[in-house]
Amino acid sequence: MKLKLATMALVGAMTAAAPALADLVFPSLSYRTGPYAANGIPFADGYADYLTLVNERDGGVGGVMTRLLECETGYNTEKGVECYESTKSEGALMYQPLSTGITYQLIPKASADGIPVHSMGYGRTSAANGKVFEWIFNYPTNYWNGASIAVNHILDVNGGDINGKTIALVYHNSAYGKEPIRTLEELSGKHGFNLSLLPVDHPGQEQKSQWLQIRRERPDYVLMWGWGVMNQVAIQEAANIRFPMENFIGIWWSGSENDVLPVGDAANGYKALNMHLPGSDFPLYGDLKTHVYDKGMAAGAGDHSGTVLYNRGMYAAMLAVEAARTAQEIHGEAEITPAMMRDGMEALEMSAAKMESLGIPNFGPAFAVSCEQHGGAGPAIIQQWDAPSGQWKQITDYIAPDTEVINALIMEDSMAYAAENNIEERCN
Repeated sequence: MKLKLATMALVGAMTAAAPALADLVFPSLSYRTGPYAANGIPFADGYADYLTLVNERDGGVGGVMTRLLECETGYNTEKGVECYESTKSEGALMYQPLSTGITYQLIPKASADGIPVHSMGYGRTSAANGKVFEWIFNYPTNYWNGASIAVNHILDVNGGDINGKTIALVYHNSAYGKEPIRTLEELSGKHGFNLSLLPVDHPGQEQKSQWLQIRRERPDYVLMWGWGVMNQVAIQEAANIRFPMENFIGIWWSGSENDVLPVGDAANGYKALNMHLPGSDFPLYGDLKTHVYDKGMAAGAGDHSGTVLYNRGMYAAMLAVEAARTAQEIHGEAEITPAMMRDGMEALEMSAAKMESLGIPNFGPAFAVSCEQHGGAGPAIIQQWDAPSGQWKQITDYIAPDTEVINALIMEDSMAYAAENNIEERCN
């Protein structure tokens, strides 16, 4: 008995002497409550499930387990900032705010604290200029690219000529919804179309006046920058006035199942951009089933698998994990710091071969991040809702934005920000 106790004590001492690897902490500024919960929940579930998969299947990243740190924001900017302040000391490697309003508030805070922010397809578009925004990333695309891609699609279906046509923008009356306006104004001048702006106040349930105006003015196309209940209300209102759904195009935050299913068959033909492919026909889903779903470890109710926003949350977590892996390789350290994570994000390369190796062949555009370019190449697909099958169908290849217009706008806005905040350009 004494020998057994001595052996147990020795093993305990050896275990205590071996340094335990700290977790790789990924905060999730989620919103599972409030008027935007229907869209926030599937994203949060996809984000959480991918990190669970990495732990269960791979034993973490480079031998270090990931830890999800979820904090409820309710899509409220003030609460989002409170979540940031309450979690940053936990060893947070990077933040994905999932809100343009929260992102704008975190840009100066996180930059001062030396913690990177990834606003994937949202936030401040000019943060794509890494020379000015050292700690902020928005790959693989941004809102100004989205506006340009929507216009390029309209050009494609009109033989390249939309001079004299009218495009209306129905937008969430917030920092998010206002992001594409400057770009659309520039593109209006370039291509000769008329632009009509129709703001919708939070949360977006009251839109009668906007759609009466659309019925009266009869624009050729309607673009939408909506979120949450605003989207389904807009699609229903469009159906009520018999606006042709194939001429109604939403940004990637206005193209989920939640936006069209409540409208029923009348939503058939509605289009939306997407920064990745819809559906679950990817090898990765086999791994999720084996290592997460079948073990009863899925986040939430576990019923959002394969939906657009679940895929987007999963994609966001995947990009975070691959950036962390890149950081480990760069620094030769498994336990990376936020500064090392930033280096990994700035050196991230998502090639077609890498996506295939991760079990998501052709899922998203190939892109590479650099010191100068924090935004990726920027293309997106157009998907269309097929009500009979209850699925989104990809109807285009990845469409490139008008980089001549977009890059000039990014430079103008980022340099103004640099001047206002006494920021010296880097990467020279």
